[in-house]
Amino acid sequence: MLVFSLITTVATFAENKPRLTLDEFFNSVSFSSLELSPDGGSVVIGTERADWDRKIFSKNIWLYRGTGDGGTPIQLTQSGHDTDPKWSPDGRWIAFLSDRQTEKDDSATADSDNGSEKSDKDEGVDQIYLIDPNGGEAFAVTRGEEEVHAFAWSADSKTLYFATRNPWTKGQKDDYRKQWKDVVQYRTAERGDTIFALDLATALANHTSAAAKEQSDTDKESDTTPGTRVISNSPLRLDELLTSPDGRRLAFMTNAINKREEKFDDVEIYVIDLTGEGTRSTESPRRITHNQAVEKNPRWASDSRHIFFTIDVGDVTGLYRDLQPHLYWVDSESGAVEQWSKDFIGPVEHFAVTADTVVTSARLGTEVQMYSASKPAQSLRRVGAWQGTYEMISTAPHSPRVAFVYSSLTKPAEIYLADSAADLDHARPITSFNQLFTERDLPQGKPYRWKADDGTTVEGMLIYPPGKFEAKNLPMFTFIHGGPADADGNHVEADWYQWGILAATNGWLVFEPNYRGSSGYGDKFLMQIVPAIVSRPGKDILEGVDALVKDGIADPDHLTVGGYSYGGYMTNWLITQSTRWKAAVTGAGAVEHVGNWGNDDTTFDDAYFLGGRPWEAAQRYHDEAAIFQIDKVRTPTHMVAGADDIRVAVLEDYLLEHALYSLGIPNKLLVFPGEGHSLDKNPWHGKIKVREELKWLQKYGGVPTLE
Repeated sequence: MLVFSLITTVATFAENKPRLTLDEFFNSVSFSSLELSPDGGSVVIGTERADWDRKIFSKNIWLYRGTGDGGTPIQLTQSGHDTDPKWSPDGRWIAFLSDRQTEKDDSATADSDNGSEKSDKDEGVDQIYLIDPNGGEAFAVTRGEEEVHAFAWSADSKTLYFATRNPWTKGQKDDYRKQWKDVVQYRTAERGDTIFALDLATALANHTSAAAKEQSDTDKESDTTPGTRVISNSPLRLDELLTSPDGRRLAFMTNAINKREEKFDDVEIYVIDLTGEGTRSTESPRRITHNQAVEKNPRWASDSRHIFFTIDVGDVTGLYRDLQPHLYWVDSESGAVEQWSKDFIGPVEHFAVTADTVVTSARLGTEVQMYSASKPAQSLRRVGAWQGTYEMISTAPHSPRVAFVYSSLTKPAEIYLADSAADLDHARPITSFNQLFTERDLPQGKPYRWKADDGTTVEGMLIYPPGKFEAKNLPMFTFIHGGPADADGNHVEADWYQWGILAATNGWLVFEPNYRGSSGYGDKFLMQIVPAIVSRPGKDILEGVDALVKDGIADPDHLTVGGYSYGGYMTNWLITQSTRWKAAVTGAGAVEHVGNWGNDDTTFDDAYFLGGRPWEAAQRYHDEAAIFQIDKVRTPTHMVAGADDIRVAVLEDYLLEHALYSLGIPNKLLVFPGEGHSLDKNPWHGKIKVREELKWLQKYGGVPTLE
């Protein structure tokens, strides 16, 4: 009887938990960065949350100084503009980027990407700031109208290296304005980056010097930080800088100046020899990667010879093809590239380097688990038994500790600290920013598998409304992830892009299909999207819906569909393939591929997915486009778009809206001013987006509003 009473009490307590509200969902905190101090005793944390009054996403830096099980994070900065904190190797300073600086020339300046004029009196650019972790105010150590693209500490903590666009003198700026006014010189006005070195002693002297604070007109002529010296120049933009552990080399990763993926050679890894720094005017960088891939996350190995990296898109071994983000390292002397743990079929999503191992988070299906390996040929070995998703791993050079972000469907994202990778199961949370989620009746979920028409097993996630886990005949919202090289699984993410738990809280069974083209199921599965960019994954999704209806899980009379980015592509296609959908919500999704190929800033994958450029695969560009089958649509459709989106131009949404309007299909289009592909400027935009999408699903999908 005691056991029965205990179970009843627990069940009652769960039933009495309130459900998550829209306001609570959008007041969640996300983590942009975390880094263990060199001795492992502290953790610096970058957070992001909505500031509704200022209409920005407030970005601040926190410091955890706990020992044992004690300690809570303290807030180091409060400007709302601070990102990318990095410890000095001696642990005495934290450097970070901030665009809080607004004391700048009031006149118009050349635009950072295309040379057009704009007034930036009230708009800061990223500069490097320092703060003492033991206390004190943060202060800027770089200045000027050019933003800092990347920075790194020297191994001895005595120097900061940083990259900005090649600065102009005042005379050069005046000449440009006189000749070009507000004309945009696309491509031709672009200019690459310069790497500077700034000694810490000079930076501190500048900070305390009254003369440095009161710039003269003569000083403004150069628009550079006093006391810097030029290390090297690049015709490209620099996105990453990193110093080797022995301090002898500086590596950097390049990108196109306009950040569009148009040439494979734009994104590569280079190395500069620092041993002669100070004896030559500039150092000559040496390119060490040569491939048709977009590298990301470069990290030096402890041997100061190899550089680890993963890829975003492409292949390091030959002609371009989209692979999952595997883990590689390149020999900085020979240029030889080697893949780690080749037998692992999923993507390596995050990694950190220790003295003798690599610790990774890697995906298999709907789980992202922690693994380690000590040699390239060694298989990844799972560490830890928690089910869920591990992200953003950090290790320390002088400590076995590991910090990471962890979440599962029933646990919100927080930062955890383990004494070692071998002791991961005893990791303790060191933040509680999202504790409110634990006090709410959160949805439960599980994986779901079905057979496609060609016999392939496809998997997805089912997220059930609170209190209805494994119930039958539920109204269903098919929520399609973007990418396409991504996957949904056992985690919590609370934002305008991933709001499945909020849809479930509002009464929907949420079906998240990991269709052909998703990661976590092997490169072959990923590449089967080529060249049928929407029709092959579209079949997978429709067959998944059929299976759920057949199994009695989904109510065939209350089926809805939606997604953003590639999820928007698929939604636009699926409403032309079936009239079963009662409502659709789509965002930033193309309805044709020719214009989208020309506008997109990631053109590599567009041509790859469709088997060529528009004139090379014209029929396929036609056959895989929703616009040419739009007359089949009967589904009321809600659309959203960022007005400044260059990934999927807002013109695609205007085209879809016009087509639906001309056909008399109920529709609505919201355009968010100032937003690009990611709605990361004004938090109200994302909140309004999801609020209106939920209303649309309820209005046309037929699910009653929950009290």
